[in-house]
Amino acid sequence: MKEDKFKQNTERRLMMQNPLTQYRQDGYQKQLQESPGIQEDMMPVPDCGEESYKGSGKLQGRKALITGGDSGIGRAAAIAYAREGADIAVNYVESEHKDAESLKDLLEREGRKVILIPGDLRDEAFNKQMVGEAYKKLGGLDILCLVAGKQVAQDDIMNITTEQLKATFEINVYSLFWTVKAALPLMPPGATIITTTSIQAYQPSEYLLDYAATKSAIVAFTRALAKQVAKKGIRVNSIAPGPVWTALQVSGGQPQDKLPKFGQNTPLQRAGQPVELSAVYVLLASQESSFTTAEVYGITGGNHTA
Repeated sequence: MKEDKFKQNTERRLMMQNPLTQYRQDGYQKQLQESPGIQEDMMPVPDCGEESYKGSGKLQGRKALITGGDSGIGRAAAIAYAREGADIAVNYVESEHKDAESLKDLLEREGRKVILIPGDLRDEAFNKQMVGEAYKKLGGLDILCLVAGKQVAQDDIMNITTEQLKATFEINVYSLFWTVKAALPLMPPGATIITTTSIQAYQPSEYLLDYAATKSAIVAFTRALAKQVAKKGIRVNSIAPGPVWTALQVSGGQPQDKLPKFGQNTPLQRAGQPVELSAVYVLLASQESSFTTAEVYGITGGNHTA
């Protein structure tokens, strides 16, 4: 019965539909959680592909480490990678264990290997430890998918404390350097690195000053790194989401008064769901994108990135 429902949901998601109406058009009710937020407690719960993403073996035998993989966009990538045949290690903050455990249970029931590695990406030593643990327990590492991020809305630069500024840069930017430095010596030719920037790097909102600055840095980091490691046979690309319904939005990432119309300022007149990014995360991890590096893929509902 459950398999029939999964099949129906997959077919419904993949059939030709009007993108304006394929997912929720209405806004979202005001709801505030303590950062970093629990997806399972959101109203409504985001669609990360739990009941709709069906793989086709594009990542068979691959070994992936995903940061921020317990919920939202990272969770969607994790589900997609696992259903495409990869074994996965998922990093998350300890307070998000509820979401991480539900992901592990879901994918292990389907026969996939899932390793959970909780920890704080602001800690340089932990980043190194995380990579080593993923490599050892997965038996290799050839996909590095960096999704985790910190976003705290502030309507005035005077309200951005040094503590917030440091934490945002440490999680969003510093951790990329630390994790990549630890991973590169372990990654073979053909491996891929995928970072996650944002529409905010191109069309920054006034209340996301520090966050937007980190996302611009990620674009430059991605393109420079891609040129540096091309000679190793390793590709590096980035994905730039627009407004996507995730726990980040309800745990301080958006002002509460923005939630009722969240995403409705896009040409597609709605926010995206995490599952709508899955296919591009798979594409950039797979051999199908073998001639693609130093690129940024915008998935923004029409708010273009160039």
